[in-house]
Amino acid sequence: MESQPQPQPQPRRPRGFAATAAAAAASVSPTGTPSGSAGASTASSGKGKREREKEKERTKLRERHRRAITSRMLAGLRQYGNFPLPARADMNDVLAALAREAGWTVEPDGTTYRRSPPPQHQQHLGAFPVRSGESPLTATSLKNCSVKATLDCQQPVVRIDDSLSPASLDSVVIAERDTRSEKYPSTSPINSVECLEADQLIQDVHSTEHDNDFTGTQYVPVYVKLSTGFINNFCQLADPDGVRQELSHMNSLNVDGVIVDCWWGIVECWNPQKYVWSGYRELFNYIREFKMKIQVVMAFHEYGRTDSADVLISLPNWILEIGKENQDIFFTDREGRRTTEFLSWGIDKERVLNGRTGVEVYFDFMRSFRTEFDDLFAEGLISAVEIGLGPSGELRYPSFSERMGWRYPGIGEFQCYDKYLQQHLQRAAKLRGHSFWARGPDNAGHYNSRPHETGFFCERGDYDSYYGRFFLHWYAQALMDHADNVLSLANLAFEETKIIVKIPAVYWWYKTSSHAAELTAGYYNPTNQDGYSPVFEVLKKHSVTVKFVCYGLQICSYENDEAFADPEGLSWQVLNSVWDRGLKVAGENTLSCYDKEGCLRIIETAKPRNDPDRRHFSLFVYQQPSPLVQGVICLPDLDYFIKCMHGDITGDLVP
Repeated sequence: MESQPQPQPQPRRPRGFAATAAAAAASVSPTGTPSGSAGASTASSGKGKREREKEKERTKLRERHRRAITSRMLAGLRQYGNFPLPARADMNDVLAALAREAGWTVEPDGTTYRRSPPPQHQQHLGAFPVRSGESPLTATSLKNCSVKATLDCQQPVVRIDDSLSPASLDSVVIAERDTRSEKYPSTSPINSVECLEADQLIQDVHSTEHDNDFTGTQYVPVYVKLSTGFINNFCQLADPDGVRQELSHMNSLNVDGVIVDCWWGIVECWNPQKYVWSGYRELFNYIREFKMKIQVVMAFHEYGRTDSADVLISLPNWILEIGKENQDIFFTDREGRRTTEFLSWGIDKERVLNGRTGVEVYFDFMRSFRTEFDDLFAEGLISAVEIGLGPSGELRYPSFSERMGWRYPGIGEFQCYDKYLQQHLQRAAKLRGHSFWARGPDNAGHYNSRPHETGFFCERGDYDSYYGRFFLHWYAQALMDHADNVLSLANLAFEETKIIVKIPAVYWWYKTSSHAAELTAGYYNPTNQDGYSPVFEVLKKHSVTVKFVCYGLQICSYENDEAFADPEGLSWQVLNSVWDRGLKVAGENTLSCYDKEGCLRIIETAKPRNDPDRRHFSLFVYQQPSPLVQGVICLPDLDYFIKCMHGDITGDLVP
């Protein structure tokens, strides 16, 4: 019997760049001669190349916009929906969380099914059987659905472009198309209330209006930071009457304690190991009279070299004298400019400070404080000590120096070009077997560059090359080593006293792939890395409390869009990472003023009411640029804010 000819499969229509190549091939005659002249062919090729480049840029913009929307969705689900999403959740995590909320079971391999299978009599209703794996329909819902509406209620078919590679499916959102809705465009909407059971509708996490009643919530102590300037550069109490008035006002607000900066540049100003604490002794005696707790900050950084500062506190004069002879004790940028905000971590173990190393200088200062105020520690008046580990007291590099011309939202510059850090980099590169990697990146832009303007931080830039990953890992490791070295000695100086470390909130460019500003600050946290977990592992080793800045809502959406900023996304990554390691968290406000909504956001961040583990801040630090008695405050009603933190009153702040 003669075999029947097999039907030939239809050739698949080329898509994307394959379609462009096919069109170009079609313009060539069978003999290989182009249909037009050589000049026309060249012009056409150049035009096509420009169009492809434009399409690439448009695709990048669409992807950035999609990431921004996704980030806001994830932040809302974490904060308001009580969904246990990981810090770097993708759309699969979101879909799984929503499905579980709607009553479905989602296995780790993606298998999804209803927890309670529908009764047998509902499996076949009329002419519309319900297949296993689809949403069962009740008899009541079927009465309200026409034939067309019933078809609309079935599961949509996902159309996936065959030209997409498996790798591209990770980052591209595939649109769903429902062929039934194309056949019946005038039918009722998909997922209408008439067609679905009530328990199958996923509730909008933002639909429930949060009441502002914080009565009975966890008690979060509130400390107020004493304004800089009460202690002058000779370590004398400059305004005793003003201090009394300020403390009296704090006491009337029922604050739990006071934050006091102890400046290295004041106490050990003139000669090494000659400490003058007289002004602080007088200040602490005043605070003791009001029976308030004290938290002190070991401030090893410079303060006040900005346009808005009215007080200047430099590093000790004897340190500056050493710096005139050996400028490499300070952090240095690529162009060789030095910043005196903080000593370089390259000298932590180098005896260049009159025979002492950097960490020995810090330890001697802390030990002197502990000895001088031993009576206050014994009384329990000093409840905690914050260790300054970098500029502004934060654990970071001085990569955003306003003295160098930096302005928000610049990416900053790497600060590793002093000879001591360069020696460390050379040893690390040699140990890795690539001595030519002992250099900083030469295409990382300048202080006010944008990521897309640089070859290092742009999409698919050198930050993710073999060299880039090596350099950024070394740069971040130097930051962690500094924290480890100083905290080891801090625990010796302040045994059985709570230690606090302040983490910076570098939220701008958070929605880009490189997270450029975080990288220059020392946190290796691009989209394919978790740069905070290794830092918190080091802090966990020393059982510290992590202090983090709460931004509320004072950052306008325009600035967020321009700088691809995401303070909420950064906050949730940091807070979840800290809490997952069992560390305590302290909060602090910025110096910008907050509106009512921003105040409530701070309170909800400090003690999330939907957290099943009832995690909350261990304390909150309120700071502002001027004394409280001057009447200019950053919060609309500080008294109500404190009571809400204490769990004593509702959060209906006075407008």
